[in-house]
Amino acid sequence: MTNLKEVFADKKVFIPFVVADDPDVETTVQSILTLAENGADIIELGVPFSDPVADGPVIQKADLRAFAAGVNRNVIFEIVEKVREISDVPIIFDTYLNIPFKYGYDKFCQKCQELNVAGLVIPDAPIEEQAELKPFADKYGIDLIPTVAPTSAGRIEKLAQAAEGFIYVISIFGAAGVSDELATQQLQATVQQIRSVSDVPIVTATEEVEKAAGLVDGILIENAVVKIIAAGGDVQKNLKEYAVNIKNNLAIKA
Repeated sequence: MTNLKEVFADKKVFIPFVVADDPDVETTVQSILTLAENGADIIELGVPFSDPVADGPVIQKADLRAFAAGVNRNVIFEIVEKVREISDVPIIFDTYLNIPFKYGYDKFCQKCQELNVAGLVIPDAPIEEQAELKPFADKYGIDLIPTVAPTSAGRIEKLAQAAEGFIYVISIFGAAGVSDELATQQLQATVQQIRSVSDVPIVTATEEVEKAAGLVDGILIENAVVKIIAAGGDVQKNLKEYAVNIKNNLAIKA
């Protein structure tokens, strides 16, 4: 099983987000391989959900395309199986809690272990609501990755102490009415709180790589990668160029 913390040992980590089966299985598999071959250190594979309340419109539309393609839990695992025939790139799932619940926590985590899916991000359930899942995640060596929002100041230290793999800090870079200065200050403050109690790697989601990379251990790119895939055309060429550019920018900040 991949040790996620070790991935962060000597570099700034690039984590692209890909929605499974958008627009089809083969495109998803090839997109993951292209990203892995061109600088992605971890792949976050989004598991489509029928009511994705924690996601923005770009990912919601990608989920709809995946459902139109016939996505289901077996398809998700099929995608990872196909990737594993070629690549051992670390993979984590971004999944709503209902999906492993319906599949069965034990069975879901066992399958993740078999496919070397190293961690789970569960956007609709705080750590406390993952209590039933955690024993099974621990049993099979799956990290549960906590999410820290800018408004969760009173919980940051608790989440940091419980974090496994890495901790995901929601960034406000690019938010309407928010200056880069304010976004930087808020991210700095959150990072300092985490660092005061834990050495867990810190990741933030933003396309403002040059502004955020110096503050954290890794960058998660969500919408930009999904948009490249949705645009069609020479998707793999465009993903390669994008990944190389991001990785080069991160190398400068390392």
